Amino acid sequence: MAQKNSDKDKKVNMDSSSKIEAIKNLIFGENIEQYDSEFDTLKKDLDTKKKALEAYIDEVREELMQSIDSLSTDVNIRITDLEDSLNARAEALSEEKLDRKELGKLLISLGEKISS
Repeated sequence: MAQKNSDKDKKVNMDSSSKIEAIKNLIFGENIEQYDSEFDTLKKDLDTKKKALEAYIDEVREELMQSIDSLSTDVNIRITDLEDSLNARAEALSEEKLDRKELGKLLISLGEKISS
């Protein structure tokens, strides 16, 4: 029974498809092939441009990742240098005499350098 309904549905779909084709031919006539050709050309052009755009996006993404890595490395180097400088000055202060004002200035200077 299900097979008969399926066959009947296929026949109805084929009939409606052929009716649609007949209506398209009446409306558009011989120009339909030209329209189809133009649409195919447009689709190919869009696909080509889409692929080019995706390639460009990938290239820009890679450049950004390299720039971020470079910047991250640079920041880490600067922080390490600042820490070393602070430690050296703190040792120099502790060897002499702990001057709270000088230590405060060093910490403020370190904070300003990190924030800039």
